[in-house]
Formats: sequence, C-alpha cells, structure tokens
Amino acid sequence: MDHSSMNTTMSDMGACKTSMLWNWYTIDACFLSASWHVTSNAIFAGSCIGTILLVISLEFLRRTAKEYDRYILRQFQRSLYLPAESDSKGCPPTKELLGGVGEIQFRPNILQQFVRATLHMLQFAVAYFIMLLAMTYNGYIIICIIIGAWIGGFAFTWESISLGKPGDKQEEATLCCG
Repeated sequence: MDHSSMNTTMSDMGACKTSMLWNWYTIDACFLSASWHVTSNAIFAGSCIGTILLVISLEFLRRTAKEYDRYILRQFQRSLYLPAESDSKGCPPTKELLGGVGEIQFRPNILQQFVRATLHMLQFAVAYFIMLLAMTYNGYIIICIIIGAWIGGFAFTWESISLGKPGDKQEEATLCCG
C-alpha cells in the first residue's frame, strides 16, 4: 500500500488551527473536534450561524422549562378549587378552596418531573457545548455567542409581568435566575 499519496493529500488539506489564546482563525480552524474542520469561508459562515442558533436554542429551552413549570402549577392550582353551585339569580358560580386554609405544597408527579428533568438535561448539554465553543477563544465564535444570547434573550425573555391591581399592597419582588 502506497502511503505517499495519502500523506500528500493530508498535507494539502491543511492542519487544524487551534489555540488556547485569543485568535481570529477562520480557514483551517477546528471547533470541538478535528471533524469540525473549517476549510472554506462558507463553512465558517455556517459555523457562525450554527453557533448563533445554538445559543438561541438555549434561551428557547430556558423559556420552555419556565413555561412548563407555570403550566403544571396552574394545573395544580385549578385542581385546588371546586366550583360552587350557581345561586338562584343565575350568577356564575364562585370557586371554593378545597380543604382548609393552611400551607399548600405542590410536588410534580413522576411524568411531570420526567419532562422537567429532560428539559434541564437539554439545557445543561447545550450550555456545555456553548462553553466548549467559547473555550476555543476564537473571537468570531465568541461574538456569535454574544449575538445569539442577545437574540435569544430578546425573543424568549420578553414577557408581561403582573403588577397586581392599583392600590393593592405589594411585597417587594425579587427576580433572579429564571
């Protein structure tokens, strides 16, 4: 078997350029593995767009997990109330709280927790890959991560926040960490 032609072909392709220092490599840059070898401007542009979409998908997953938690909590809250019978005047029924007054706790069932854990796992995996991409120290990729975070934040953290009715006494709210 003649290996001389194989060595010539490999050297013509160019070696992966990787660095643990800040860099602006485009052609011959490698991200995460040797199989993600950028050999043209089009592949590099696709890598940048893919990075942006990956970060946007992380923000989508975060929002999805938040909305799912809200959904299962609303389901639980609805199950706490039984509609009372309508009165003789035909007024719509009021709702009465099941049980007595006291602390009410909610714990997701096994299927709900399975969905929650799966969403958490997906967030963790995507965030880890984004971190590994950032650790290539490629300026273009880091800029794409920042752009993806902005687009994802703009699209998926845009929500209305209930402030209550005017005149209601409000406790100070602390918003943190989703």
